[in-house]
Amino acid sequence: MNETAASLHFVFEVQGGDFNKAGDASSKVKKILQQIGADSTIIRRVAVACYEAEMNVVIHANHGHVSLSADVNRVVIIVEDEGPGIEDIEKAMTPGYSTAPDSVREMGFGAGMGLPNMKNCSTEMEIKSRKGVGTTVRMVFENA
Repeated sequence: MNETAASLHFVFEVQGGDFNKAGDASSKVKKILQQIGADSTIIRRVAVACYEAEMNVVIHANHGHVSLSADVNRVVIIVEDEGPGIEDIEKAMTPGYSTAPDSVREMGFGAGMGLPNMKNCSTEMEIKSRKGVGTTVRMVFENA
């Protein structure tokens, strides 16, 4: 990233079930990172992981938000939602495992690769979830 870039923080709202605006938050995050001169490899990884997380909110939750914090050395994305929560995080991390309804799968989403892709793209990832309350995913991205 550009050594003169200052630390920044943005929050973007995500509405569950709103497939028309799905991807808006991750697109804004990508543009901000491009504007501050972030490394293109980090931008790609952040964009993919952020989109996957945002889609999980749209598919599974009532409401949520994406928080971006970035400085010259790292990017942190925190996605928090109000929704059903993840009952079995370990199982949810299995590639191909999905709890998305058939209607979502028919639109081309919910293939069960979101959480595994998020983990693969991030330097570190932490998931906290409470059934009936919601889920928080924290992802950190740093140059290798």
